[in-house]
Amino acid sequence: MSGEKKGFFSRLKDGLTKTRDNIVHGIDSVFNGFSAIDEDFYEELEEILIVGDIGVNATTSIIEKLRVQVKENHIKQPSECKEFLIRSIKEQMQTGETAYEFEHRQSVILVIGVNGVGKTTSVGKLAGILKDQGLKVLIAAADTFRAAAGEQLAEWANRAGVDIIKGAEGSDPASVIYDAVNAAKARDVDVLLCDTAGRLHNKKNLMEELKKINRIIDREFPGVYRENLVVLDGTTGQNALQQARDFGEVADLTGIILTKMDGTAKGGIAVAIQSELQIPVKYIGVGETIEDLQKFDSDQFVNALFDIRPSDGEV
Repeated sequence: MSGEKKGFFSRLKDGLTKTRDNIVHGIDSVFNGFSAIDEDFYEELEEILIVGDIGVNATTSIIEKLRVQVKENHIKQPSECKEFLIRSIKEQMQTGETAYEFEHRQSVILVIGVNGVGKTTSVGKLAGILKDQGLKVLIAAADTFRAAAGEQLAEWANRAGVDIIKGAEGSDPASVIYDAVNAAKARDVDVLLCDTAGRLHNKKNLMEELKKINRIIDREFPGVYRENLVVLDGTTGQNALQQARDFGEVADLTGIILTKMDGTAKGGIAVAIQSELQIPVKYIGVGETIEDLQKFDSDQFVNALFDIRPSDGEV
């Protein structure tokens, strides 16, 4: 495990401290407080997971799996089934084999999300990550409504060492996308990253805007690989889940960037979102710097949550 990865693991572990206090301590008290695995044990465990923002869907699935494994393995002591619980949580969050297919194809990534969730910052950080992987990246600053969004993104682009296409403030986002798509083709860019406006309160307008953007990409860049990533603020818990649902109505979401996971007690939402929406968390952010946004790894996340050192091996 590289130093950078280890550095991120310890930052993730620190960032999940409040979530750990919120969920893991409760789980441990159930494992230690019950002398037998009975209905009360399962109910108590279920309540802790739901209160910990893991969500009803994921919790039901985790508990059902636990019941089966307890029976199959003839487990009698609550303490003995903790590792099965941990494994079951990890399985809820697997991203799947093709989650990062866009890295190997010429692709357009639309990044959507309400203002204030760290959307523009995530676009900048993602540009840096992809550039470091040796990909040629271009940013389209299509959030033309928010004053300073373009400047903020230009700063990130500069930091990441990638080009940016901007429009005048208040200009049509679709025209920025049009210019960016044609620039991406002319420059033989690997990944075109598009920052889009973050308005959800007027869903109809947003829907029309995204439709227009999609039409332009389909027409000007036929056959290009497409990703629609929604940025969600981990500190908002169940609200983040609702936002993802709302955006899912206006766009075909392919993945989630979960930001601000440092310092929130609602980290369990990472499990809930994936289970409820069947959309993988692809990136997770635990701080301000470029290195603080990383690919999501379910083993790493759950190990960090339960304070299992990577060197301890798989649970």
